[in-house]
Amino acid sequence: PTLATLPQGTFGEAYASFMGHHDFDPDERQPVRFVEDEELAYVMLRYRQVHDFWHVLCGLPPTVVGEIALKWVEMVQTRLPMCALSATVGPLGLGTEENRTLRNVYIPWALRAGVSAKPLLNVRYEERFEMDLGELRREL
Repeated sequence: PTLATLPQGTFGEAYASFMGHHDFDPDERQPVRFVEDEELAYVMLRYRQVHDFWHVLCGLPPTVVGEIALKWVEMVQTRLPMCALSATVGPLGLGTEENRTLRNVYIPWALRAGVSAKPLLNVRYEERFEMDLGELRREL
């Protein structure tokens, strides 16, 4: 079955809904550049592939605040310098109220979520599309 036809509440249906609602296409991602090592290039490709899965798992919208919050989760989970850079520089463009919400709500949540979750980059999400989203969240 296609993801959009999976039962409501499944990870796959939630992912299809997220992608459709925001008019995102997973096949339109930019190729990995500037990484010579084949294995490291694959890790970066996979990191890009799972980014929208993580939006769905975390319930974060693809807004500036949502992206920065996800970068905090990614920074804790992956230790990638680009995540740390985005997490720390991204808020500079936010207004006072958005910064306050990010600092008081999203960053503490993201740090707890990133530390307490299993290694999210290692999950084979494509094999879990038919799983209940709440159950997958509890497992990870």
